[in-house]
Amino acid sequence: MNPIFDSPEAARLDSEGGQNVIEHFEQDHDQSRRLARTSRKVRRRRRTVIFILILAAFVAAGYFAVQAISPMLDFNTAKDYPGPGGPEVVYTLPEGASARTVASELVAKKVVASENAFLNALKAANGESALLPGVYPLKEEMKAADAVSVLLAASQQKVHYAPIKQNLRQGEVFDALAAATDIPVAEFTALAKDPAAFGLPATAPSLEGYLAPGQYQFAIDLTAKEILSQMVQKTKEELVKAGVTDAKEQYRVLTIASIIEAEGNEANYAKISGAIENRLKNTSAETRGLLQSDATVAYGLGLKTYNISNTQKLDKKNKYNTFANPGLPIGPIGSPTNAAIVAAAKPEANNYYYWVTVNLDTGETLYATTFAQHEQNVTKYQAWCKANAGKCQ
Repeated sequence: MNPIFDSPEAARLDSEGGQNVIEHFEQDHDQSRRLARTSRKVRRRRRTVIFILILAAFVAAGYFAVQAISPMLDFNTAKDYPGPGGPEVVYTLPEGASARTVASELVAKKVVASENAFLNALKAANGESALLPGVYPLKEEMKAADAVSVLLAASQQKVHYAPIKQNLRQGEVFDALAAATDIPVAEFTALAKDPAAFGLPATAPSLEGYLAPGQYQFAIDLTAKEILSQMVQKTKEELVKAGVTDAKEQYRVLTIASIIEAEGNEANYAKISGAIENRLKNTSAETRGLLQSDATVAYGLGLKTYNISNTQKLDKKNKYNTFANPGLPIGPIGSPTNAAIVAAAKPEANNYYYWVTVNLDTGETLYATTFAQHEQNVTKYQAWCKANAGKCQ
């Protein structure tokens, strides 16, 4: 027995009390550790929040500082030429082109220094929806605002916009002009019956071929005759630029150009022109001076088709039938482009007498010196037509 305690019961009670003290101590110690951990978490969260707030403050301060000094550093200024510009650039603004497209094309032609400079100038002039298709005289390295002024000048005038596509026939051109100007088709048709009034050769049956394709902006007060005169004059000027000045030779070149336009694409114009000249000049060849152009026969029939029957090819009464009648038809069969006119005036020297477009989608054209070779190429064309139903009508 422990002498410190008076009795066993006292010793027991004292022992239990000590145990309770120890347990309470341990509980208090655990609670203190939990509180310490919680406190540390809270402190960490506070530090994180404070760090984020400080970082946000620095970012905001940096942003406002950049905004404040960027005008001085020229960060937001689009690159622009000082102007007024150098060599002339003739720019054709296509129908349906967006402002961004026009800006890109002008940069590519070195008219303006950057797309943003042009777009900013266009916006400043409230011209974003005022761009009109047409041909514009611009310059290299213009100030963007100056380029915008030239392009918007047309929108401030009272004009009729008349897009005339290449290879249109006279009647189709008149339809397009009437739709653009509200002048009746009958007025244009009546004027075309007197080609001499427009300075055309006596052999010309109409204005066919002389109605140059392009993007026209006709003054709103122009008459039908004034409109046609402008188009005819443009064709004459293109012939002169191609080196053809004699009126009779101009008519011949224009007729060939219209056939080239109908028979091929620009990549083939010069070759087809050379083959046509071979047929016209070498009458002793197996082609016997015959052009044998489906396009001319179709024109004389008033049709637009690639399929000409043998009966139609034998009809000499069709003055545009180059299977039955030697030489050129009596006149042009459509409105040729300047590229076709140049090719007709300057044909490529070659030994070809035959050509056939074997892919109407790509314009791929094959050439031959003999009819036997040509037949093989025609077989390829027929195979393409069979594989592309409805495209060779």
